[in-house]
Amino acid sequence: MDEPTEGLAPVIVEQVAQALRDLATEGDIAVLLIEQNLGVALEVADRIGVMVNGRIAQMMPAEQLAADREMQERLLGVRSGGHDEPEDDAPAAAPVEPAAPTPVFTVQRAHGDGRPSMDDLAPRTVRGFNRWNAGGTAAPVVDVARAAVGDASPTATRKPAAASSTVLPFPVAASSGRAAYVAGTFDTKGRELFFLRQCLEKLGLRVVTVDLSTSGRTSTASVDAREVARHHPQGEASVFSGDRGSAVGAMALAFERFILTRRDLGGIVSAGGSGGTSLATPAMRALPIGCPKVMVSTMASGDTRPYVGPSDICMMYSVTDVQGINRISERVLANAAHALAGMIAHPAPESMSTKPALGLTMFGVTTPCVQAVTKRLADDYDCLVFHATGVGGQGMEKLADSGLLAGVIDVSTTEIADEIAGGVLSAGPTRLDVFARRTMPWVGSVGALDMVNFGAWETVPDKFKARKLYRHNPSVTLMRTTADECRRIGEFLTAKLNAMSGPVRLLIPEGGESSIDKPGQPFHDPEADRALFAAIEAGFRSGGQRKLIKLPLHINDEAFADALVAAWREVAPAPGHALRA
Repeated sequence: MDEPTEGLAPVIVEQVAQALRDLATEGDIAVLLIEQNLGVALEVADRIGVMVNGRIAQMMPAEQLAADREMQERLLGVRSGGHDEPEDDAPAAAPVEPAAPTPVFTVQRAHGDGRPSMDDLAPRTVRGFNRWNAGGTAAPVVDVARAAVGDASPTATRKPAAASSTVLPFPVAASSGRAAYVAGTFDTKGRELFFLRQCLEKLGLRVVTVDLSTSGRTSTASVDAREVARHHPQGEASVFSGDRGSAVGAMALAFERFILTRRDLGGIVSAGGSGGTSLATPAMRALPIGCPKVMVSTMASGDTRPYVGPSDICMMYSVTDVQGINRISERVLANAAHALAGMIAHPAPESMSTKPALGLTMFGVTTPCVQAVTKRLADDYDCLVFHATGVGGQGMEKLADSGLLAGVIDVSTTEIADEIAGGVLSAGPTRLDVFARRTMPWVGSVGALDMVNFGAWETVPDKFKARKLYRHNPSVTLMRTTADECRRIGEFLTAKLNAMSGPVRLLIPEGGESSIDKPGQPFHDPEADRALFAAIEAGFRSGGQRKLIKLPLHINDEAFADALVAAWREVAPAPGHALRA
């Protein structure tokens, strides 16, 4: 409050002072009072800071300033009791025993020896102009010394901390430039979300709350839902349409665009049910890999792929519904807040590796091939291997689209088989599209295109029960692709390869596409393999930078790994142009 008593009658001043005392008694809010009436300030304040020319010259308890009239005159040029108040002739108080030494804590930046502190850089005195002597006709101007802790001389030499010194953690120093974002529907989950904020603030983090509600109610969050909604391509009216289903999707899109504009984002946490999870996770997926993301959700114990996708979101099951604070939700939410705080305040150190990053796809039945390739390239490349389970391919392509890969060796394109034949590990119809947008080398093969993936044996759809099935493990059942499916897979693959803008090398292992596709193994089917290879040959468009290489080898042969490495060396970018993760 800025000078609330200025120009008011004394009786009104007393009423204002009483209102300030009442606010302080309630204890729910803190009040910053700027006041020239020293009597009011001394009466209602707990601590007083004396400003001179815009700088804090002294900071002290109110009772200290009230008891020191000399300090009042020196700092403010006035007496608290009026100009005609007689000097205090009361006898001096009896001597007081000296108090015990007060501990003084020195705050130093880590690794900051020899560097100037804020006290070094700040002026040692503040010019003592005030409203009574500014005209030069009243009391003389006397500079006011600024209070400082310890020896703040710019030339002072800092002594190293003693061996017995205690180093206290100060998490704000590690995260002062970054904020923890708490996002969610504050109209229905406000209590839980504010509990997350409280936990984070107790840990020393700055917190920004973002409301994702679509109800249109007044928000208590730092960022109102309407401000988020304005980031929708068609404006906030598209979010507050009155239809809950479309409103949730529209707000999720708006929040995704909003979060990418935040320059102080250190990490994000949210909590909610299916609706809240659908609102928050698209924005989390849009953030870079490595940015801390925590989602407390009632959906975290089921199929989380629609929410997590190819990102590194930490999903935490809420156990109870996200409704109220109880002994269970309190612990779960506190754990989520502490997890986010740890990731923000103690980030992993940057990798010192300068090797370019290379993406590779692997499946269990192509593991020997990928291991042999990575072994041969490990000295020159940071080999990032992705499990081709649908999300794995999407994850690799997200890094490629972010410009974090020098190229890929896409050995296991098996996700295409699931897309064509209806398996559960598809990467979607956009698999390989990123290499049409991003010009980078692509070397690949037809690894595990002989199979389609399902869950446990009993989950295989009835229409496939008569097909050739193989129990890979208790949780995974494989189905052999037919000749017709292989033909369609080949057409899908070549259409994607023909659209790529960079160098392409496709290697075909005529001896088999997986560890169970060779003589004596359950998926050995020469007819289906020939259908796949013929479709690829018929559709592939060769050129100077585009080659189709057929080899009389099995995909897991050492010689085939050598051929993949040789093909990569042929198209690999110059070392100076390669990127690292």
